[in-house]
Amino acid sequence: MNRNLKRPTTGQSWWSWPSLALLGVVTLSLGSGTLAMRVTSSGPQTLQLAQGEQARVDCIYTPDPEDVGELDIEWSLVSPDTTKKDQLIISYSGRSKYLHGDPALTKGVDFAASDPSQGDASLSISSVDAAHAGTYQCKVKKSPGVDMHKVSVVVLERPSAPKCWVEGDEAVGQPVSLRCKSDQGSGPLQYEWRRESGGPIPPSATQNSVLGELLISNHSVDLAGIYACEVANAVGKERCRLNLQAIKPPNRAGVIAGTVCGCLLLIIIILIIICLLVFRWERKRYEKELSNEIREDAPAPESRPASRGSSLHSKVAYSQLSQTHKHHPSSASTSYTAAKYDSKYGYIV
Repeated sequence: MNRNLKRPTTGQSWWSWPSLALLGVVTLSLGSGTLAMRVTSSGPQTLQLAQGEQARVDCIYTPDPEDVGELDIEWSLVSPDTTKKDQLIISYSGRSKYLHGDPALTKGVDFAASDPSQGDASLSISSVDAAHAGTYQCKVKKSPGVDMHKVSVVVLERPSAPKCWVEGDEAVGQPVSLRCKSDQGSGPLQYEWRRESGGPIPPSATQNSVLGELLISNHSVDLAGIYACEVANAVGKERCRLNLQAIKPPNRAGVIAGTVCGCLLLIIIILIIICLLVFRWERKRYEKELSNEIREDAPAPESRPASRGSSLHSKVAYSQLSQTHKHHPSSASTSYTAAKYDSKYGYIV
């Protein structure tokens, strides 16, 4: 008996070689089970999709030869609330496909491959809508192997065609602002102005990529031309164009001369109007005085002609007066004038 053998001291391992061998077998068994089913998709963990476009969410898997159970594939929409269950969307089991959940969410949803059992369990969405936003989980199970893969889907709206306009009178030497605005689109929206004719935009002009403004502090003829504004976000871009003009200021001497001539012409027109009014007033006054004079010089209105009986009576009276005059002649001291008959008025005058 070897007296050099010693009893293990406190803290020394009591593992024997058979125990270590058993532990290694268990470890290899667990390791092989973990690596049995693997989802090998290497795409982005977050997809930014445009509203209305067709989308594909990858889920490529590789089973292990030891995975002999029935294939089971599930796509679920992970609930942001951990206290609630995930919403199952589509599944594949027993060589059949099944849709689950809200029809508004499952509309247009299908497996991208005609046979998901061939290693491609990717999800296809024919027309992405705001309801499709969220975190998707692909779970592939084939006993004893199982693996999962998650992808976040962000649904964005493309920017609408922007409107371009100019603020300012486009006069040379004055500040002018080029504006660009898109009414629709998911933020953040980025604006960028480019010059399509006449060279690049000068460094003195300042751009605001958030508000879509290009400010030119001192406009000149060299800066006139075609400008384009592009608005973009993560899923699309649109643009608009405008023609910036350079209007030269008018000649000051010409402006002054024109102003003076205009004032003189206005004064002449006013004087002409005053003369016409005075002439018209004098004419009316003369016509009124002339009318009054004509009324004063007009003869008296004719009397009404006497009737036939009155005429005969006057004639008889005249005859009697003549006879009386003959029989009774006047004395020497008194003279009489014979009365005359006026046939126009019908009586003796």
